Amino acid sequence: MNENKRKYKWGDRKKLLFLCIIFLFLIASIIFILSKPSNTTVYVAANGSGDFNCDGSDDQVEINKALAYVAENPQFTTVHLEGPHTYVISDSIFIGSNTILEGDQTAVIKLEDKAGWPLEKPMITQMDSAGNYDIIIRGFEIDGNHDENNEKNRGKGYYNLIHFLNCENTQVHDMYMHDSHGDGLKVVKCSGVKFYNNRVYKLGHDVLYAIYSSNIEAWNNKITCRTNSGLRIYNTNHVKFYNNIIDSEGEGGAGIEIQKIGPSTVMNDIEIYNNLLYETNAAGIWITGYGAGYSKDSAKDIFIHHNKFYKTGINEGADWAGGIVLNGFQNTLIENNKFDGCYGAAIAHKQVSDEFSAPSSGYTTVVRNNIIINTQSSPAAGEGYAVYNKLNNTHSFILENNCLSGNAGGNYMGVNSTSDVEADSELAAKLNTNESLGKDFPWSEAMSAGPQTPYEIDENEVQTEQDEGFESSLKRVFSEFIRSLKKLFLGISMQSDRVENVKIALPLIISDNRLKEEAPNVTFSDSEYIDVGKKFDGSIYRGIIIFELSSLNQTDKIEEATLSLFWYYPENQMRSKDTVLEVYRPVKWCKEHVTWQQKESNDPWENSGGDWYDRNGVFQGSTPYATITISGDKTPDNRYYDLDVTELVQEYISGKYENTGFLIKAREEEENYIAFYSSNWQNKNQRPKLTIECA
Repeated sequence: MNENKRKYKWGDRKKLLFLCIIFLFLIASIIFILSKPSNTTVYVAANGSGDFNCDGSDDQVEINKALAYVAENPQFTTVHLEGPHTYVISDSIFIGSNTILEGDQTAVIKLEDKAGWPLEKPMITQMDSAGNYDIIIRGFEIDGNHDENNEKNRGKGYYNLIHFLNCENTQVHDMYMHDSHGDGLKVVKCSGVKFYNNRVYKLGHDVLYAIYSSNIEAWNNKITCRTNSGLRIYNTNHVKFYNNIIDSEGEGGAGIEIQKIGPSTVMNDIEIYNNLLYETNAAGIWITGYGAGYSKDSAKDIFIHHNKFYKTGINEGADWAGGIVLNGFQNTLIENNKFDGCYGAAIAHKQVSDEFSAPSSGYTTVVRNNIIINTQSSPAAGEGYAVYNKLNNTHSFILENNCLSGNAGGNYMGVNSTSDVEADSELAAKLNTNESLGKDFPWSEAMSAGPQTPYEIDENEVQTEQDEGFESSLKRVFSEFIRSLKKLFLGISMQSDRVENVKIALPLIISDNRLKEEAPNVTFSDSEYIDVGKKFDGSIYRGIIIFELSSLNQTDKIEEATLSLFWYYPENQMRSKDTVLEVYRPVKWCKEHVTWQQKESNDPWENSGGDWYDRNGVFQGSTPYATITISGDKTPDNRYYDLDVTELVQEYISGKYENTGFLIKAREEEENYIAFYSSNWQNKNQRPKLTIECA
């Protein structure tokens, strides 16, 4: 009888095993269908697997053949560049209407060495010189190869990355663009341009340059300027620039540039909001109308609101340094912005040179409900005024209810106000530390100015992104289901309740942020590195990082959890002291607003530089969860450095503590500065990672 029971039991096991196999087959089939190449896509590769295959030389030939094939066969929509590969081009790439040019993140289009191209010949342009429409470029990298083409001057029109003329409905998004001689995306007489979710580093002219165009939007871009501005419009209308982060590294011009010349166009619908502009070389925003006479109705109503300006105008020789510098526009409204540490003047009416002379008089700018603090002196731009009117014969300010404090040159030059408020010492201290002042604080909107939703995509406007997000979500659901079935299958096949260790890599980083003592009120969520320690100049840095852990179960036992950071800097310089890296459990913080001074907008840390608990549960304790020592006589050696964070991850998974990530700092912060690549670094194989082994 017992033997029969055992037979039935094993028979049931075989049936269950058979059902599991069927389920696995069905799920695998669904995933295969979801992930297989679309029948509307033409593939370009370098390993022989593509529909068109490149060899690393004159690769535009095969890419252009693929784009021509899509243009000639309307059932196809997309050319996909497979990575990892660098596609070297010796001539332009031409894209037609109703076409998507996309690629893997590891696919790179690169200008050849010593290209010798003529002026105004771009790397990517339209197929029809009369104009094209409905073009999307997304997902890959463009390398302008500046240093190997240095016989040409920057900013003169050589080697623009993308250039369109008379085109409609173009999108450029999720790109990494860098090291060029010219513009990133230059559009002339175009309409319906969307430029978003891009990372752009050190181009040779403007990142986005729109000329005689309309309906231009740029959002969620991270831009470091080199030669000119980040976002620029010239005789262009119906414009929105928002949620962008723009800085410089001691080069370039304004962060955002608005230009009108002559009477031929109207510019009366321009909105600039929720941007962070910091350490720009010249003004954070430069607005200028000039040239032959035009009516004030054709240059008016720019709306600038909820932006944060931090130390903008670092070039000591630039007269147009500062927060906002403007002339030649009527009824500009500057409202609910925060200006902190700008150079010369936070807001100024100025004519940068004789060339930029406004054609009329009677221009008025309204400045209200802004916070303007800590404006600094600049040799060329001013003594450090909150508001400076250098054009008081032709331009005037209306100042209403602005909060002012600590401006080195005084609050006003050539202007005055009866309603502005000078912060007393108590309020000034709170403004400087971003201390929470409550919703009833009159300038609460200005206190929370800056990017609000980094890299958010409008699902109603970008249907393809919505579809991709749904597909990715579905794949993740199937992946979790397969993982559960895998455990069940292993248990049955081994006739044991024990399941073998499953090693899980969790590359999904929710956020990593730098905390910088010298920029105490700036959120650095989009830097390409995270850094710790103290530099020789005395500035201190810490890092804070959080991974997604929700795919793990509360009952999972963590055998090992390893946080891996790729060390890259200082490259050829030894440090006078060792860097002892430590990991602590931070208190809850907000990825959009965390700074050296605050964990959330208007909610400061109790201790500048971050609040944490140590391994023993001691607040601001000194017993880290993990630590490693990097010797001061070592330099980066092209590899990851590992920290054992098993105990802390187990505490998060078990629910003992809410997952607040890792606070990373040096034990002794003294001449031991080092930097690691962040999640924003272009090479995904060098980004931070968390590897977990579960029992």
